[in-house]
Amino acid sequence: MACHHLWILLLNLQTYMEAAGSDTDILMLNGILGESVTFPLNIQESQEVTSIAWNSKTSVAFVVPGNSGAEPTVSITHQNYHERINVSGQNYNLELRNLRMEDSGIYKADINTKTPEKFTTTTRCYNLQVYRRLGKPKITQSLMTSVNNTCNVTLTCSMEKEEKNVTYSWSPLGEVGNVVQIFQTSDNQKLTYTCTAWNPVSNNSNSISAQQLCTDIALGLHARRTGLLSGLAVLALLIIILSSVLLFLLCKRRQGSYLKIFSKNPDAASKRTVYAYITASRDTQRAESRIYDEIPPSKVLPTKEEPVNTIYSMVHCSDKSEKPSTQDSKPPGTSSYEIVI
Repeated sequence: MACHHLWILLLNLQTYMEAAGSDTDILMLNGILGESVTFPLNIQESQEVTSIAWNSKTSVAFVVPGNSGAEPTVSITHQNYHERINVSGQNYNLELRNLRMEDSGIYKADINTKTPEKFTTTTRCYNLQVYRRLGKPKITQSLMTSVNNTCNVTLTCSMEKEEKNVTYSWSPLGEVGNVVQIFQTSDNQKLTYTCTAWNPVSNNSNSISAQQLCTDIALGLHARRTGLLSGLAVLALLIIILSSVLLFLLCKRRQGSYLKIFSKNPDAASKRTVYAYITASRDTQRAESRIYDEIPPSKVLPTKEEPVNTIYSMVHCSDKSEKPSTQDSKPPGTSSYEIVI
């Protein structure tokens, strides 16, 4: 095996050193993604081929003809081409199967032939471009206007996936390019506009009727008007809701401020002094008496001082025999009792 590869290397060196002629014209080849392409060599019957070396961005394959008409021996020299190459035993044309987008590029075939006098190397070059089969193009409308029963619209034709070397044409307009402007009137309502997309390996088309254009414009204007009215209604509703919320919060805030004023000092009422006048009838006692009583607190406050509740009561007792004093403002016949709690 090692001797075989060494022989191939020496043979390549020999062919490069003894090359007597070459053909470097580039042949354009177009391939379809996932399908096959064939590189033609156009070898004359009088030429005796000793070997063929295929190269691209990397080495591709090395072909050695078989003895006595047997199938040639093909050595794949790069893993990217494994199980994708086939060489014809009659004309040594190379077939590349299951094409990928990255297969695009320049390919060279160095064809080594011999005669009784000398060895000759002929180089053939190929430019392979791989394309997808085009799907149905998409037609979109923009810049729609409607004036005096005339529909003015711009049509754009495009592919869903970006493709290379795609051209567009419109019929019956006869225009080339993916964008076209239509001035639709009542005289050409029955027309149909067709966009055709082309690439080097396929073509596809899509159509739209003139009547559909005007219908879409009318529907678009109606939809815009309806959308505008709906938007204004929603905006007015939002303004009403926000105003109601703000008014509610403002009232709530004012109510809270009043509650704070009343609840700011909850113990203030317990510290007030209450004065009361109690009038009682007495026949025997003239002297002013004071009655002291202490009311125990209902509960003990843990963190604050115990509030002192003091009630002053003036008890007036009737005394018929006592004359009122000019210096005292109490009514005659009463005695004052002061109750301190």
